[in-house]
Amino acid sequence: MSFDPRAHRLVPAQRWFEDFALGERFPLPSRTMTSGLFAAFQAASGDNHPVHYDAEYCRAHGLPGMLAHGYQVAIQTCAGAGLFQHMVEESLKGFLEQSTRFLHPVILGDTLYPVLVVDELVPQRSTGILGLAASIHNQRGVQVLEGRHRYLLRKRPAG
Repeated sequence: MSFDPRAHRLVPAQRWFEDFALGERFPLPSRTMTSGLFAAFQAASGDNHPVHYDAEYCRAHGLPGMLAHGYQVAIQTCAGAGLFQHMVEESLKGFLEQSTRFLHPVILGDTLYPVLVVDELVPQRSTGILGLAASIHNQRGVQVLEGRHRYLLRKRPAG
């Protein structure tokens, strides 16, 4: 039996713009915001404000703990963390835009539960724009983030 690396996929059936439906949900893996993730984000971003990395500073300012940086929270909605990106390997033309609103603080030790939901389908001639509403809830059921992503997908090829 011969091996073809193109057939080695996490999701064997590819999807095209017209294969998606409004309301379709794509849960992403949950993640606990650990001190290791805080340190990794600080190293990657260069952000060194003490509200994110100094527990004593936070206590002195009446905060319940160190706060996750907004971008550290927003990246938890990265579609590539779930199955969506694997479904569109052939049809994805581009990531068009992203927006985020932070609704409540995320504290060191919080566990985040992100989900993406199809909320926009705009057909075009050979492509379409697929919008995903992004939301994150914490372990207490409090929504901490809402936002949107928009992707440009190809329509199914003729034939």
